[in-house]
Amino acid sequence: MLKERLDPETLESLGLIKQAQQFNQKIVKIKTKLFYKQQKFNLLREENEGYAKLITELGQDLSGNLTSHLVLENIKSLIGCFNLDPNRVLDIILEVYECRSEHDEFFIPLIKSYMCEHQTLCHMLGFKFKFHQEPNGETPSSLYHIAAALLQHNLIALEDLYVHLLPLDSSIVEEHKREILEAKQIARKLTMVLVPSEKTEDKEKEKEEEKNEKPPDNQKLGLLEALLRIGDWQHAQSIMDQMPAFYATSHKAIAIALCQLLHLIMEPLYRRAAVPKGAKGSLMMPLWSKQALRPAESFDDLSRGVFTMLCYLGPHLSHDPILFAKIVRLGKSFMKEYQSESRQDTKDRMDSLLSCFLSIADQVLLPSLSLMECNACMSEELWGFFKLFPYQHRYRLYGQWKNETYGNHPLLVKIKAQTVDRAKYIMKRLTKENVKPSGRQIGKLSHSNPTILFDYILSQIQWYDNLITPVVDSLKYLTSLNYDVLAYCIIEALANPEKEKMKHDDTTISSWLQSLASLCGAVFRKYPIELAGLLQYVTNQLKAGKSFDLLILKEVVQKMAGIEITDEMTVEQLEAMTGGEQLKAEGGYFGQIRNTKKSSQRLKDALLDHELALPLCLLMAQQRNGVVFSEGGEKHLKLVGKLYDQCHDTLVQFGGFLASNLSTEDYIKRVPSVDVLCNQLHTPHDAAFFLSRPMYAHQILSKYDELKKAEKGNRQQQKVHKYIAACEQIMAPVHEAVVSLHLPKVWDDLRPQFYATFWSLTMYDLAVPHNAYDREVNKLKMQIKAIDENTEMPLNKKKKEKERCTALQDKLQEEEKKQLEHVQRVLHRLKLEKDNWLLAKSTKNETITKFLQLCIFPRCVFSAIDAVYCARFVELVHQQKTPNFCTLLCYDRVFSDIIYTVASCTENESRRYGRFLCCMLETVTRWHSDRAVYEKECGNYPGFLTIFRASGFDGGNKADQLDYENFRHVAHKWHYKLTKASVHCLETGEYTHIRNILIVLTKILPWYPKVLNLGQALECRVHKICQEEKEKRPDLYALAMGYSGQLKGRKVHMVPENEFHHKEQPVRSATPGTLQNGPGNTGKPAVTAAASTGKAEEGAVEDSDKSKDKSQAVQKTASKNSTAANKVNNSNGSSTPNSKEKEDKEKTTKEKKEKKDKNPGSTPEAKAGGKDKQKEEKPTDSKEKTPKADKDKRKDDKKEEKSKIDGKSAEKEWSKERDVSNDSKTKEGSKVEKSAGAGSMKSLVPRSEGVESEREQKRRKLDTHSSPSHSSLCTSFLLSPPVGDHVFSKPSSSLCVTRWSLRGGLWSPAVVGEQWGEFGI
Repeated sequence: MLKERLDPETLESLGLIKQAQQFNQKIVKIKTKLFYKQQKFNLLREENEGYAKLITELGQDLSGNLTSHLVLENIKSLIGCFNLDPNRVLDIILEVYECRSEHDEFFIPLIKSYMCEHQTLCHMLGFKFKFHQEPNGETPSSLYHIAAALLQHNLIALEDLYVHLLPLDSSIVEEHKREILEAKQIARKLTMVLVPSEKTEDKEKEKEEEKNEKPPDNQKLGLLEALLRIGDWQHAQSIMDQMPAFYATSHKAIAIALCQLLHLIMEPLYRRAAVPKGAKGSLMMPLWSKQALRPAESFDDLSRGVFTMLCYLGPHLSHDPILFAKIVRLGKSFMKEYQSESRQDTKDRMDSLLSCFLSIADQVLLPSLSLMECNACMSEELWGFFKLFPYQHRYRLYGQWKNETYGNHPLLVKIKAQTVDRAKYIMKRLTKENVKPSGRQIGKLSHSNPTILFDYILSQIQWYDNLITPVVDSLKYLTSLNYDVLAYCIIEALANPEKEKMKHDDTTISSWLQSLASLCGAVFRKYPIELAGLLQYVTNQLKAGKSFDLLILKEVVQKMAGIEITDEMTVEQLEAMTGGEQLKAEGGYFGQIRNTKKSSQRLKDALLDHELALPLCLLMAQQRNGVVFSEGGEKHLKLVGKLYDQCHDTLVQFGGFLASNLSTEDYIKRVPSVDVLCNQLHTPHDAAFFLSRPMYAHQILSKYDELKKAEKGNRQQQKVHKYIAACEQIMAPVHEAVVSLHLPKVWDDLRPQFYATFWSLTMYDLAVPHNAYDREVNKLKMQIKAIDENTEMPLNKKKKEKERCTALQDKLQEEEKKQLEHVQRVLHRLKLEKDNWLLAKSTKNETITKFLQLCIFPRCVFSAIDAVYCARFVELVHQQKTPNFCTLLCYDRVFSDIIYTVASCTENESRRYGRFLCCMLETVTRWHSDRAVYEKECGNYPGFLTIFRASGFDGGNKADQLDYENFRHVAHKWHYKLTKASVHCLETGEYTHIRNILIVLTKILPWYPKVLNLGQALECRVHKICQEEKEKRPDLYALAMGYSGQLKGRKVHMVPENEFHHKEQPVRSATPGTLQNGPGNTGKPAVTAAASTGKAEEGAVEDSDKSKDKSQAVQKTASKNSTAANKVNNSNGSSTPNSKEKEDKEKTTKEKKEKKDKNPGSTPEAKAGGKDKQKEEKPTDSKEKTPKADKDKRKDDKKEEKSKIDGKSAEKEWSKERDVSNDSKTKEGSKVEKSAGAGSMKSLVPRSEGVESEREQKRRKLDTHSSPSHSSLCTSFLLSPPVGDHVFSKPSSSLCVTRWSLRGGLWSPAVVGEQWGEFGI
């Protein structure tokens, strides 16, 4: 102890040691031996025999019964015998393992048994990795393998080894950022406009960089690849989590290793559930390691690791198309199981798997497809999976793919830019001539990146609509998936919130929307694309109160079903549209509709499968009013009208499609009864009956066939009775249902049966268009003849074409025969029903009012065929001699006041209203043109029975028929009324009034104007419109010019007024313009005299409009001078007075006073004085121009032309009349003045103020109270039969005429007092 503690000098002094120096030397030797002298051999060169034996032991053949335990015992012996360093021995074991890395099952247990500390092994491996971290060094794969194997068996910790590996994580993050930046720069370069030489230089630089750049040795990725190859997903996932997303798998080796691991895991499940029929494939051996993931045996096993691995793989699944196909097939198999599963608990469990498959589709499958090089097979395979999803899921996936996926990966950024660049190249060169090669290029590009390609194509189509046809033709090389993506891209483009659907002028729909709508129709017709998404989009837009997108539905139905909606039909087309389906297809449309059977079936299936047929109809019907009251609040009136027309036209078109394509059962099942439609679903009445009408027709025919089969009988009479019985059974519930649609008061005049009959029939039921059938049959015969004469056509083609034409011809003839039988049955039914149609509870005036309000006016503007139907139905009711129906009053109501109706129509409605008036005028003209026709069709008909009820005095009434000459007077009065209304509308200056009246006038041109002076009046006003609107409103100018040209062409067919109706007046002492008790009326019927006088008075304005026709002015002046001695000139009332005229006027005044004294209760029809006239007209029609202003305006026009028509007496008379004072007018009280504002003819007798106030009081009373006297005065006749001298002495108040205006989709009456003179009496 002392030797150990004390220093040597002290020990020497104590005598414990001999010499201190010797003691120090001895201590040094002992320490050197103890601490520095080695007893084991650490280097091979020191003890090479021991290490040689060790290497021999480890390198022997391991295929026999040799185990790691025996080898370990031998190694221990060698260490002990040769004093080998255990750490060096471990290093040699690792070296040998590295060289023999395939023997994992031997070396792993050996190392596990040999070592005791994990840290030591980790340091040794780290030293080995660092040895290869030289600038040009390359780490061998065997080292990665042994490191991965040791990690898999937990012999080392990843955290310990990871720090020894290069590069650093921060370097990896920087590299990833640099890659993204480079990708964006490349994308920017591709979108920039560069000179071709610059592009070539850039490409060469890129190629050189790619050659020179060698990726640095990344030991972390090497280790990751090794881990994946042995199936150690847990450690591989940990390494991938340390790196940016998809950085590791962006390296091909890593991606392929992960794909291989997925193959192995999915193999059993794929073989069991997803191998297609007939496919064999090669079996894959599973991993030997027990630590590797277990293979998936069921779909639930996929969630253990497969879905996670796929998410890490991302778009780089593109490296292995086979694995891509396997996953897609597994998805298909799962979806079939999911859809067939009925148990709710299993389905809930499978919902999580469904969401996983959707995520895989979004994050892996679609991005991988983008990176695949034009693989159409994969696209079709993927569609087999996707088509099992509802379109909502698919469109969500496409949206993610298009708008988000391409921004997440550097490779996809480049791919997107390259796709756009290539798309630009193709679209620049696309024409009709090179559709096929360009289509192939588009198809090739679309297999991988359809969203980017279609987005660019659609943007080009929105700018250039002439691209639509070549683009549609070039899309024939697309896959099914691409077509579905195209549908999504179209919907997305339509719903783009950044695009305005109106042009900047706010009056028209944007051209981009029109172009896309046209593309929709063409694409969906030609290619088998699912329609559900597009139809639902339109439905949702309507739900939101937006009707712009109805343009899409209109185009789709038109192209796919061949149903056109246009109001510009020719007469021949319209006639063809009243026939059967075959005639409609052949002669009713502008384009030849062919091969629409498949496309219309697809449209029908889409509507029925998604239950959109009825909702679309109802939404369109409701949206018509929504356009006006909700949507059109701040929009231009012109745009509102267009939107209303578009909504209405699409409803008619869509309803027609459903009626012609849905089976009877489908239609009846989906369309509720008319009372439910109107009262519960708030559908307007016209639309409700439009939807229900085909259902009634189907049901009646079905019931009729059923009754025919039940009781067989071939006689025509029996068939008719069965048809009537079928109608009664089907229509009886309808008669009950319509009662709730209107107030009970309505049914006092109209029977529900009549109302339902009117709304349930169509033109197909009323008449057979024989001319149209003959015309189409003759066309087919001409085609057959042309085919025979064509020598160039092959014989087999000739035969086919002739067979087709012959078959069509037979079909048309059979259809005509069938329709003829049907019309005969319908007419027989109507003949039996007619006696119960109209009740006589109130006056005929009120009956006609309700008939027009509830039936004619709503339907005549519904469609062009309905307009014709309304006119023909009125004629049919007349021909059937329907009791209580006054044809004369009905026609008078239609023609007398069209201003309000015209002003309240949209553009298309005015076309239909004009067509209705044209058909009505056609009938009137036929009756007017020939006495024999009139006598045959109107002579003994109750519709032309005339009854006047006098109130307050004698209370008598008399009945008689209106004779032919008086009917001609009435017809002239109707023509005059149309002229007056037209002139008023043209002079308002309002856009809608002018446009609509010009459209109406164009439509009725074949039958109006027939009178020369009326035609000249119109020509003058229209010429003025042409001059005023040329610069301001070009569309009005175009309409006016078109009508003006056509009007000039019709001049040759016009006749003077005296030829149109007999204007001669009986010679008598008094002025014939007055109706009084005198000898002048005894010999001739008072009606004729009155009508003739009234017509002459009505001619005042028309005659004044002839100032531009020089010869007529001269002729008119001469005739005035020649008849001045025995007749008062009623045309202008301002001719130069002479002594003879003064005597006549004084005599007339005297006779008027005498008449007044004799009949104190009677009052004249109108005032003569200018002030009284203005006073009276103000409350009657305040919106129309006063007569004086209208007159002065015409006189000003005359004055401008005065230099051209100098010296003519007619012009002097007009200019003189302007200067006549009110005093001279009082003296010349017998002058006739005509009110252009209200259109009433003024009598020749001035009225006292007392009489006027009495009349005003009566009129106010009549306007505010409905009384029996009111009903009696609201007579339904225009002309009275000859009843002696006191024909017009009784009525003392104005005749009440109900005018109609369309307000909010409903026709509303406004009672306006009219003078007797307005009716030409």
